[in-house]
Amino acid sequence: MNVVITGSTVLTQQGEQRLDVRISNGKIIELSESIKPEVEDQLLDAAGCHVLPGFVDLHTHLREPGKEDSETIETGSRAGALGGYTALVAMPNTTPAQDSIPIIDFVRAQGKRAGLVEVVPSGCITIGRAGSALAPLADLARHGVQIFTDDGSGVQDPALMRRAMEYSRDLGITLAQHCEVSALTAGAVMNECSCSSELGVPGWPALAEELMVHRDIELAKLTGAKIHFLHLSTAGSVRLVREAKREGLPITAEVTPHHLSLTEELLRTFDSTFKVNPPLRSAEDIEALRSGLLDGTIDAVATDHAPHVRRDKELPLDQAPPGMLGLETALGVVLSTVPMNAMDLAKVMSINPARIAGISDRHGILPQVGQPANLCVVDMRAEWTVDPSKLASKSRNTPFVGRTLRGKVRHTVFEGDVVVKNGEAQR
Repeated sequence: MNVVITGSTVLTQQGEQRLDVRISNGKIIELSESIKPEVEDQLLDAAGCHVLPGFVDLHTHLREPGKEDSETIETGSRAGALGGYTALVAMPNTTPAQDSIPIIDFVRAQGKRAGLVEVVPSGCITIGRAGSALAPLADLARHGVQIFTDDGSGVQDPALMRRAMEYSRDLGITLAQHCEVSALTAGAVMNECSCSSELGVPGWPALAEELMVHRDIELAKLTGAKIHFLHLSTAGSVRLVREAKREGLPITAEVTPHHLSLTEELLRTFDSTFKVNPPLRSAEDIEALRSGLLDGTIDAVATDHAPHVRRDKELPLDQAPPGMLGLETALGVVLSTVPMNAMDLAKVMSINPARIAGISDRHGILPQVGQPANLCVVDMRAEWTVDPSKLASKSRNTPFVGRTLRGKVRHTVFEGDVVVKNGEAQR
């Protein structure tokens, strides 16, 4: 069945244009000011909306295999599609970890079975993410894995990280670093600040992130390897990345919607919904992150979608796991927080993430005839209130309950199929 999108503003290489879109056999076959639908065409009303390349999330925890009570690849894919995503990079901290071809194949197969987005498995840098020995990077790269990370526990050993970067340079893959010097964060539950002192809880210093950012910038300078910094959270990290980019180093970075919008002060309630890794920071850090996103220092918005079952998140603050949902609210949080036009949004949520993930042959492409139809239709002015009972994720640990956000996905088209129509999942 062909799909026709009508009444839309399409973000093209020539800028924003008022165009209809016809899709057939997974590709865009026509862009025209007026397309006359055939009887059998599936129509998508996009009046007042923008047609953008489908979003790409560089940082999604789908929990499968191992923690299917929190999320499955199917439920996470559905959440992603509802959020306008057509590709999700699945983080490897599953049980077992994604450090072998059978696990990579399993994750890919589950993503294809769900058929809602492309699930792109990342591989571990070290075996079991234990930080002791390198995973089989070459074998996994030959098997199509293009981004590797020990997310959740950064590679602490600088000699091991140097070796990984030397291998990655020759293999043409990207290493994504979770920037945390763990010796400085033992027992920490929130940002190290006056608030943590007043509450009497262990603080997480900005230095723990910035030391590793600095270390890996120097290793990139030494090895020539590409490095991607996950979920940056401090003003100091933004400065370091900005300086490294000025030197022409092959460095990219991401920021999460929650680090763009929520401050450390929310932990005064001891509500573990607001406990994340890295922690929420100060208003000054948030301002630096927003500026870094707008000036291109930070390349991408990535959700760090981290679902947890209710019983775990209701544990005391020092025991509860870090993390919050992000896929279904990312667009709204970003547009409600940072002044962005359609092209700005496409760059940080689609074009740049697709390039970093190595999937820009099929995602993150501005709509044009002959290209794969991985698209989202977005109403950038629509306001809506977050209702956790209506979320597709199996978990409910979102900090945005009851908040009114601006920017809503109306339709999502994945490989030419309508997977979200009028804000409702079709599968």
